[in-house]
Amino acid sequence: MIQRRISKQIEIGNVKIGGDAPISVQSMTNTDTRDVKSTLKQINNMVEHGCELVRLAILNSDAADSIRQIKKLSPIPIIADIHFDYRLAIKCIENGVDALRLNPGNIGKEENIKKVVSLAKINNIPIRIGINGGSLEKDLEQSSRPLSEKMVESALRHIKILEDNNFDKIKVSLKSSDVLTTIEAYKIISQKINYPLHLGVTEAGTYTGGIIKSAVGLGSLLSAGIGDTIRVSLTDSPVEEVKAGFMILKSLGLRKRGINFVSCPTCGRTQINLIDLAKEVEKRLENFDKPLTIAVMGCAVNGPGEAKHADYGIAGGISEGYIFKKGEIIKRLPEEKLVDEFINLIQMENI
Repeated sequence: MIQRRISKQIEIGNVKIGGDAPISVQSMTNTDTRDVKSTLKQINNMVEHGCELVRLAILNSDAADSIRQIKKLSPIPIIADIHFDYRLAIKCIENGVDALRLNPGNIGKEENIKKVVSLAKINNIPIRIGINGGSLEKDLEQSSRPLSEKMVESALRHIKILEDNNFDKIKVSLKSSDVLTTIEAYKIISQKINYPLHLGVTEAGTYTGGIIKSAVGLGSLLSAGIGDTIRVSLTDSPVEEVKAGFMILKSLGLRKRGINFVSCPTCGRTQINLIDLAKEVEKRLENFDKPLTIAVMGCAVNGPGEAKHADYGIAGGISEGYIFKKGEIIKRLPEEKLVDEFINLIQMENI
């Protein structure tokens, strides 16, 4: 069992981050925040797939104004992503946002920082310090130290600014597009602070490559007990980010939401269209929220035997298949009837 790093717990809306709270999955909208209707539609779609926190880009004053209406209708907490302009942070707080993502050292004069921090304290608004390996302070960029160490130094500087203003509702991320740099940065800072950590590999890439990088980076850290909330960053739909995030957590036994899907690779023993069969079953159960293990196996060797731990499963035969439950075969059906019968059985027994 994974022993998680002990971290301070904060709350973003009704979601607890850190401490003994479940590791949460979040994403970011790619709509224009000023388009309230489209933004809410995307948020609701993400929520259907399990998203627990959502971040919105605040590019200007109009986007900050939209927060008020979005916050009223969003089913999950809203985080405002702010860069450079402290006035946008203030307006978002006034409009009811649940948390901020900003780096205090990037929003100007000390008096402006104090204004944001003071208002955040009054309204109980946490701040995520988000360090990106590609945009560090000039003196750190010019340093010959390893990038991971420079990222940690940058984070500690920003943390100190908040702490000097008696603010401790802090969450920290240190993201790089390089997986090993990301892992090292989080490992270093996990020994220096007790604030909750938001994990992510930034600019991870398109669907397949991005998921692989994220699984390696986040999986390495999570398996070491590091991390309190995650975002899988993909050049793809935010929904895919959410789905990938839960898959990573489920693979480590850290979350149990939805189906744990098991299927075997094809081989010469397979005499059924296993690839399409597995894809169809997974697709039809993707929104099923019961924590069941479902197996789709190519033959009797890998069927009820190797997958006997599954709650429900299919084992292929010669243009037919067997439906099994907890390792026991309960039905034998032609290939074309397998999926419908299988899905109906699962739904009837788990309403």
